[in-house]
Amino acid sequence: NELFSKTNYKIIEAENGRKAVELLEKNSNINLVLMDIKMPVMDGNEAMKEIKIRRPNIPVIALSAFAMESDRKEALLKGFDDYLTKPIDRKLLFEIIGKYTN
Repeated sequence: NELFSKTNYKIIEAENGRKAVELLEKNSNINLVLMDIKMPVMDGNEAMKEIKIRRPNIPVIALSAFAMESDRKEALLKGFDDYLTKPIDRKLLFEIIGKYTN
């Protein structure tokens, strides 16, 4: 939320992957998902798959502490549209958001 505090983006948070899928089902105005890979109940990989079944065209950006190029490639092969490593680089985050929302 802090990264978005000075923007016009509306942020909706989910505490786990299952809640993320449910929020997407209830909110047709969501147009991009930032998905943490490691989450309780349903991990980010499984949640992304569920989201892509429901809304195949919505961009889902993976967020992960894993910074190896192989981790990025694996996430993209699984179906994520892009990949960001933690800690999040603010400039890169907004470049990627702009790529999918403009």
